[in-house]
Amino acid sequence: MKNEVLRRAWAEIHLDRLERNLEKCRSLIDPECEIMCAVKANCYGHGCEGIIPRLEDLGVNWFAVSNIIEAEELRDLGVSGEILILGYTPPEDAGELVEYDIIQTITDKEYAEKLSFNAPKGERVRCHIAIDTGMNRIGINYGDDVSKIADDAEKIVRLPGLEVEGLFTHLPVADSLKTEDIAFTNHQIELVTAVRDELKKRLILIDKLHFLNSAGAMYHYDKRSDLVRFGIMLYGLKPDFSREMPVDLEPVMELKSIVSQIKTLPAGVTIGYGRTFKTERETRVATVTIGYADGCPRLLSNKGELLVHGKRAKILGRVCMDQLMIDVSEIPETKVGDTVTLIGRDGSEQITADEIGSLCGTIGYEIVCGISQRVPRVFVN
Repeated sequence: MKNEVLRRAWAEIHLDRLERNLEKCRSLIDPECEIMCAVKANCYGHGCEGIIPRLEDLGVNWFAVSNIIEAEELRDLGVSGEILILGYTPPEDAGELVEYDIIQTITDKEYAEKLSFNAPKGERVRCHIAIDTGMNRIGINYGDDVSKIADDAEKIVRLPGLEVEGLFTHLPVADSLKTEDIAFTNHQIELVTAVRDELKKRLILIDKLHFLNSAGAMYHYDKRSDLVRFGIMLYGLKPDFSREMPVDLEPVMELKSIVSQIKTLPAGVTIGYGRTFKTERETRVATVTIGYADGCPRLLSNKGELLVHGKRAKILGRVCMDQLMIDVSEIPETKVGDTVTLIGRDGSEQITADEIGSLCGTIGYEIVCGISQRVPRVFVN
């Protein structure tokens, strides 16, 4: 890709930071505990083509994705390790699961029966069974009735064409400090481990049990989880923006653009679609070549900030599809062609995806996942 293409909007992905974040994640768990890296949604918007090879080089052998398309893309990238699909795959695609050696999540007994029916003759689809311990998204759910949950799990294990290798659940409030949420999370952990223990009593041995996500590993670490599914922490964001973490992470992504034009406007003129901003004084305005089609949220209109020459510049008017305007009246050194930072550090100032998410009433996850495919990812070692 020509350098000129990058001189509009681009995302710098710092692989050295990814490596340090992974080391800090490892410091939270026992040495014998394995790490499963969540790489769904194009590695949370960071770019599988650069992130995955580095993770493999660092010894990662487990990857979690959302769907079969993402799983096959990882195989096409040359991934030889284990790949778990956390979401739904049409049962008719059982043959592809076998062909690509992909592990499929079993959501319930009925789904397992359909997957079994579609399994290629003489082959087995590798599976992990999801247990719904309270999130009410996917998984076997009979409330706290361990025996009934185990009954369904046993029936799934005994279906032809399936090879059940794991059991897992998800902890939706592991990052919460509320007393009731801590109790809820602890109950989830005890429930899923009780199911595994009940199956063991029935002489059904499940190789892998996993229930810890990033927040779970930090605040509820439990040796009974054979795997830890690290996701957002790998990329340097917090599971909960408002809560301090026991390790200091580094944001892997920096999102940048350039100044394309500068003009000085008098007091009393409006800027942008809907004329939502009016100058109160003479204002030096810079146009920046990035917009909501690139992943800069329109919700930042008239309230977000960008960094120019290590200083904060406020967004003026509405964020457009491909461009936006900022106030550089107090940054006189700004000129056409200057780099502007939307996410990242410039001098002593820093804007994080978590900060942007908070401004927009959402989370940092959504911000980085929302960086569009037309924004090139530039991998920096």
